[in-house]
Amino acid sequence: MLTQSLWLSEPESCVTRQKMKLKSVSSALSEYRHSLPKQARVYVAGCSGEPLALYEAFEAEPDLAAGLTFLGIWIPGVNASDWASLHPAAHAESIFVSPALRPSFEARRTQFMPLSYTQSVAWLAKTPLDGGVVMISPPDESGMVSLGVSADFSTLILERSDVPLLGLINPRLRAPVHGPKVPLERFQILAEADHPLVQVEEANLPATFAKIGTHIADLCDPGDTLQFGLGNVQQAVLKALTSHKNLRIHAGMVSSPLIELLDSGAVSEDYGAITTGVAIGSEQLYDRVVEEDRILFAPVSYTHAILTLSEINNFKAINSCIEVDLFGQANAEFIRGRQISGTGGLVDFLRGAAVSDDGRAILALASTAKQGTLSRIVPRLPGDATSITRADVDTVVTEHGVAELKNKSIDARAAALIEIADPAFRDTLSADWHEIRKGL
Repeated sequence: MLTQSLWLSEPESCVTRQKMKLKSVSSALSEYRHSLPKQARVYVAGCSGEPLALYEAFEAEPDLAAGLTFLGIWIPGVNASDWASLHPAAHAESIFVSPALRPSFEARRTQFMPLSYTQSVAWLAKTPLDGGVVMISPPDESGMVSLGVSADFSTLILERSDVPLLGLINPRLRAPVHGPKVPLERFQILAEADHPLVQVEEANLPATFAKIGTHIADLCDPGDTLQFGLGNVQQAVLKALTSHKNLRIHAGMVSSPLIELLDSGAVSEDYGAITTGVAIGSEQLYDRVVEEDRILFAPVSYTHAILTLSEINNFKAINSCIEVDLFGQANAEFIRGRQISGTGGLVDFLRGAAVSDDGRAILALASTAKQGTLSRIVPRLPGDATSITRADVDTVVTEHGVAELKNKSIDARAAALIEIADPAFRDTLSADWHEIRKGL
């Protein structure tokens, strides 16, 4: 259960909305920037809490970004801003290398930090910071504001009394029924930023993913607590679970297919049946999740903590990766040696499932890439592409079936993985394993 220590207390003196004197984003940014050192490190929220109005204000006055190093957890496929590109003398630090960050990463102005989500909690709690920018909801009658549908990492910054904050009040960021709140007085400068939230629409899934979703749904039982990563696998599994009952969700993120699952009656009616850090999707999703009494928004320090996950029975962690080798090691970050993502919360959840009673750590992937010409079950990963060790994976799923790896020998693991590879590559993989095995 989420303890009250993660929720910030009521202010001693309330500030009503009528008393606020809000600046424009551009004037607030100018004032805030001039209050910071010439060379400053500034946290900027990501996911659906990314302050896009601030990015636009920087684009209008790029000199304000000179000397700044932006720190944030910006998600591939979700956040499309390259903060280090705002000025030649701007820099950034991130735990992902997304396509949006590729130009500044190649220019070595965005530094990649190879951290998991739980490691990122410790990093953001202690790294030197001169400021932070957080998007917040309009204050309620008690003068409290909410992080809305993006409660993941910003709570850590709000709890750092040494960090002066610029608060962007966005009327489109509504306070959910259950989620962290903070007194308005926590922010040194306030601006009104009426701007659409980051939108991520559902993809048109290939038939391959529908088969993967069906296989994974068959591994889930009534009363299970499920976790999903973001993307095609999550979308496919959510659609395949609509006939299930009494499910619970504990995840870092939820997306638009959750609506269909809620409407199907598959989710428990209990308070906290869904615990998440972030909702990322459509306006319809944002409107729905803030009104759902079953949904609890919580910070990463709670959602990804091994202690939290170890206390959840029947926890099924369901995530995707790029390729898996015959040892059961997985790559979730590289394509042809090129960094395209990061580990994020993947390892945290897999390890949490491993210590849950009757838990299961599931990795899913299509068996081939490049229109069937490239197997994604490979003989052996390159040394720099191992995002997930073989000890952290117990189940791998492709459209061809389920490979159970837990408590199996290396030969049995290889055989199980070859069986779910695309048929066109199975003989070659068997021969490759024979040669690898002779050298072990």
